[in-house]
Amino acid sequence: MRVPSVPVFMSVNGLFDVEFRIIVTCRNGTIYTLKRGMDSVSSGIELNSQPLAMSRVGKHMIVGCMDNTLRSYTTKGKKHWSIKLQSDITAVGVMDHKQQGFKATVIGLADKTVCIYRDKFLINKFTTPDVVKAILFGRFGREDGSLVMVMKGGGLLVKILKRTATFEDKGIQKGGPPSVQTLKLDVPKKTKLFVDQTIREREHGIVMHRQFMHDLQRLRLNAAKSYAESLMKSENPISNSHTEPLKLNAVVNGIGPTFKLKINLQNTSQSDPVIDMCIGFSYESSLYNIHRKHILCPMLVPGVMYTFETLVDCISDKGISDTIKVFVLKRDKSIPLISANINMPVSEPALVA
Repeated sequence: MRVPSVPVFMSVNGLFDVEFRIIVTCRNGTIYTLKRGMDSVSSGIELNSQPLAMSRVGKHMIVGCMDNTLRSYTTKGKKHWSIKLQSDITAVGVMDHKQQGFKATVIGLADKTVCIYRDKFLINKFTTPDVVKAILFGRFGREDGSLVMVMKGGGLLVKILKRTATFEDKGIQKGGPPSVQTLKLDVPKKTKLFVDQTIREREHGIVMHRQFMHDLQRLRLNAAKSYAESLMKSENPISNSHTEPLKLNAVVNGIGPTFKLKINLQNTSQSDPVIDMCIGFSYESSLYNIHRKHILCPMLVPGVMYTFETLVDCISDKGISDTIKVFVLKRDKSIPLISANINMPVSEPALVA
């Protein structure tokens, strides 16, 4: 029998005189299957990465690849599952405990960890003193369940499975709904209030639904009116104009009686600059005094955040605060493009008179 590339790993199953199957992993990253009566093979299972180890568990082939993945294929070439491991694969073995009817895959990793997988689910793992280079499970002396491991430094490590060990699928998450859904809920008994409410909903369901829909439509109408009013008065921090798309943000620094007011202005357009802009303020003159009452803005380049600063003095000693409105206006227009309301904090008293 001939294969297109140099064989690296082989798995043989069956009888020579009756029927047999040879699974060969070659250096070209392809898995070939040979049967009785075949002289050569041309097609196979192509892997995305070079194989490092291969073993057969039942009707599936378990292949460890150089991209730290463990993959399962059927004998017909269909991919069953694939998982990503935390380290490089150094050895792959089969754990077949016939007395318990348990089959699993034992994986040796480069971080000195040995993992045991049942299908694609991790059921156990342990650490070793050195990197494992070869793994074999079977009879060792008088013990049927022995795991023999050959280390990278030449050492031999043997772990014996307890005869009283049981194999349960407690840590395995199978497909389908979680097991919590099968638990019976502790539903409380129906109280008189619940029964009365149910009867009321049954008798007056149409009226209750109409009232609910009426309140919902009123809520939507009020929200739409408020939004339209804010657009008309330009009370949004983001402009809805297509020619001057601006974004406004204001921050107050300080504890008083002198505050620093920072105004961030940005042109959200893709390519068009904005010119002839200025910033104005509306405030209670008996409470505050703004040093720069009118700020001229330069040409606003798209995507750049511009910061303008001014000082605000609290001239009242009553311990109250008010709101300062910030407007962004365009030359020769009385309606502002955008505006923002700044809730000023209560000023601390002056330490020096």
